[in-house]
This record gives sequence, structure tokens and C-alpha cells, in this order.
Amino acid sequence: MKNTDWLGKGGQISRLAAVVFAAATVMAGAAVADTLETVTKRGVLKCGVSGGLPGFSSPDAKGVWRGIDADFCRALAAAVLGDAGKVSFRSLSAKQRFTALQFNEIDVLSRNSTWNLRRDAALGLNFAGVIYYDGQGFMARKADGVKRLKDLNGAAICVNTGTTTELNLGDYFRTNKLKYTPVVFEKYDEVIAAYEKGRCDAFTTDLSGLAAQRIKLKKPDAHVLLPEVISKEPLGPVVRQGDDKWFNIVKWTLFALINAEELGVTSKNVGRLAKTSRNAKVRRLLGAEGQGGEQLGLSADWAVKAIAAVGNYGELFERHLGKTSRLKLDRGLNRLWTQGGLMYAPPVR
Repeated sequence: MKNTDWLGKGGQISRLAAVVFAAATVMAGAAVADTLETVTKRGVLKCGVSGGLPGFSSPDAKGVWRGIDADFCRALAAAVLGDAGKVSFRSLSAKQRFTALQFNEIDVLSRNSTWNLRRDAALGLNFAGVIYYDGQGFMARKADGVKRLKDLNGAAICVNTGTTTELNLGDYFRTNKLKYTPVVFEKYDEVIAAYEKGRCDAFTTDLSGLAAQRIKLKKPDAHVLLPEVISKEPLGPVVRQGDDKWFNIVKWTLFALINAEELGVTSKNVGRLAKTSRNAKVRRLLGAEGQGGEQLGLSADWAVKAIAAVGNYGELFERHLGKTSRLKLDRGLNRLWTQGGLMYAPPVR
């Protein structure tokens, strides 16, 4: 999902929002100068996550946060603090998430957030890469006979407010000369509850979110995901601008997990390979050669700790999103580049 908190009419940043953001940037400047030092002294990583999106970040019955976004935070904590358990998770709505990051309430946002120009250029944020390639879709009831988006002409559609999902919906229907009535709510659970109660004919969000929300319904099989995808939604972890050291650490933790899968390094063999591998690429990744850890300001075995804690990218995907998970999503674009997908990480050299 995608926040438009700072937008005025027509998607423009309001003067008041710009002033508030500028003030926030000045006040936060000194605080963001060295996030690594702050996290290290505190001994805990503060991670912003969603309020409950299965597969990405959602507390289980025991209150333990599960999902690919939550586990990325654990990998980051392992790389920085040497302990994947030293994470404090904060549940944030779409409207709260970027403000919490801008005002130093969290160290990293790992919450199904879309990378776009405005967030880079206007909100003072940096996306540290893509953890999931997604796109906006629609869900409807099978009993209504809806098979394509054109069948929703004149329909009531549930959507999260304060998001570019809402803007994409308006753009698509206007462009294709279709009519609709938006039924808006701030939180995911409110949207899905309204849809299930019949207050709208369809529900729109990212395809991964639709899959995650469908399993919450009383009769998941009574609902269908329509074939059209109306947007590009590259989702990834986010940090504040102004601290390149922390930005490098966050993005290279993600790159390490992707490179690990490509090189066949897993949570089970990473300890052994760190000691015995003769593959130069593996040795550089795991700190047996080169100065990667030193260049990042971390220990030589930072990647070993991250991979041992949560596994490589493929392990993360299968555990939380893949065919053996509750969501049973196909990897699609999220396959490695060597397997026809878009997952590609710069080399560790």
C-alpha cells in the first residue's frame, strides 16, 4: 500500500505539508547523522511494520511477528547487533508509516511500501532496494459473476484511503471511462470487513495484499482475483535520507540475502561454507575474503549472521509467501534473474 499523507489536490504537496516536512528535516538532521551508532548504543533495532498483513508482517497467536518484512528486520538486527531477536516492532498504518520514519520514531520501515519518485524526491526517504515486485489488482465475489475489470462498471469498490492505491483506482477508471463509487477506510482490516459485509462489490490493493486478505475471509474460495494488474508496485525497506552509512547497511543486507540464494548459501550451510568454501564469490559474501564488513562499519561475518538468522531470499519467500505457505503465491517476477525473474543484487567485491 502507498501513503499520500503529504498530498493536496491533484496529488501536489501542499504548502503547509512542505513547511512541516522542511522543519522535520532540520530537527531530525542531527539525529539521523549516524543511525548505526544510535542502534548500537540502544542495543535494539526499531522496525516499522504493517498492522497485520499475513506473509509480510503480522503477529501470530503468541504475538510473534511473522512475514518476509518482519524477517528482513531480524536479518538487519543480526547483521548490526549480532542477534536477530534484538528488534522492536511497531505496527504502523499507511498514514502513519512515513511520518514515523521522518521523525526518528523507527530506524527502518519494512512495511510493504511502494518505491516511487515522490517519496524519493519530496519526502526525504531512500528505498534500499526491492524485496517484492508487486502490482495492484482487484478481488470480487464469484457469485457476482465478475470476471474482468470492465464488469465492475458502476460498482462500489473498497480501498484504503491515503494511498496511491486510491489514486491508481481513480486513474484507471477515468482512463477507461468506467464509473465507480469509492468506499474508503484507513486500515486494511476495516476495508476487508466492509467488503465481506457486502458494503462494496470489489476490493482493490496490491496483489500480494489481496492474497493475504483473502485467507482472512470466512469462505476464501468464494472470492476471485481478477486477471488485470493496473500498476507497478516495487516494495522495499525504507530509511531516511542523510545517513549514507545506514542506507548502505540496510540495502546490502537485502543484497546479501539475494546473493546468498544465487550462490547456494542457505541458513543450514552458511556456517560451514564460511569456513570451507573455495568459491571466491561465496568467500567475499561471507567475510572470509575482502573487507566488506569493515567498509560497512560491521563485523566481517555480518552476512553470515543475517543469513543464519532468517535464510536467503528464496528461503524467506517460500516460508512466508510461496507454495508451502498459507498464501501459496507463485514467485513470478520475484524469481532470481538467472531464473527469468527480476531479483538481481550487485556483487560483493
